[in-house]
Amino acid sequence: MSETKKIAFFEKYLTLWVALCIGVGILIGHLAGDDISVLSDLEIYNVNLPIAILIWLMIYPMMLQIDFGSIKGVGKAPKGLVWTLVINWLIKPFTMAFFAWIFFDQLYSAYIEPDMAGEYIAGAILLGVAPCTAMVFVWSYLTDGDPNYTLVQVSVNDLIILVAFVPLVGFLLGITNVTVPYETLVASVVIFVVIPLIAGVITNKSLIAKSGEEWFKNEFLPKFKPVSIIALLLTLILLFAFQGPNILNNPLIILLIAVPLIIQTYFIFFIAWFGGRKLKLRHAVCAPASMIGASNFFELAVAVAIALFGLDSPAALVTVVGVLVEVPVMLHLVSLANKWRY
Repeated sequence: MSETKKIAFFEKYLTLWVALCIGVGILIGHLAGDDISVLSDLEIYNVNLPIAILIWLMIYPMMLQIDFGSIKGVGKAPKGLVWTLVINWLIKPFTMAFFAWIFFDQLYSAYIEPDMAGEYIAGAILLGVAPCTAMVFVWSYLTDGDPNYTLVQVSVNDLIILVAFVPLVGFLLGITNVTVPYETLVASVVIFVVIPLIAGVITNKSLIAKSGEEWFKNEFLPKFKPVSIIALLLTLILLFAFQGPNILNNPLIILLIAVPLIIQTYFIFFIAWFGGRKLKLRHAVCAPASMIGASNFFELAVAVAIALFGLDSPAALVTVVGVLVEVPVMLHLVSLANKWRY
């Protein structure tokens, strides 16, 4: 690389902020006791309103970056996009379900009750079926990825989420014998993907037409970064305030959840990276493809887990632990991609 690229300070130490929010959330939950139910009971159609507002504030800024017009030029080099889709939709969801079953249902059977294991597996599945949308732009930048091609990969994945997320989640949860409330699942995708995606595209097109693309990218978008991250951290505080008793009763559970998630992340990265090398993808396409496969759209996974299983559920806890482990693991994978640059 011609220059040393660095991740922004706040994003680089996101794991630290997440850990601090976990501590604050658990403390609030412990001090508040049953009074925390005032917030947890604010629901409409099984969706908690404070959490829904915060998650929407997380997702909308990401959707502002999506430009479906960039898809038109993908025919010139389709292999990278095809490989990204194979990894994210034909491999990753099933390997995540497999690792989750091995650990939560088999290896952890002495620590986790059988009736709870299904929900832990469900949380992992929700992570596995949600390919990364936002942070992948950071990983792409750090590995000298092609920004336009990365945008195409993310945009196409977002389109596929609209049609594939619900049936794939339903199929994999069915395998684990978890009852799927399809109305809630569909409603979650509409609330947390369809609506912010439409709003983001409309905002994108109208502002670029009015003030130009350079202003939109360099002036407008940067203002939303703090909004997205602050909403994420506030969501974590609330989640762990609701999850506090579960964690205090079983503090080992965070480590137990992290192990299969970390293994899955490395496993998918190696498949995507070495598969991309075999396909002779250039580094600027192979690196982002591997990062998209390895990381998750955890905002969507958190939202759907809460809607399907509840704020204090094991499934929601798994998706939140996914946030905790993702940043340090992905930073290590960035260093591997740069070390193995070809």
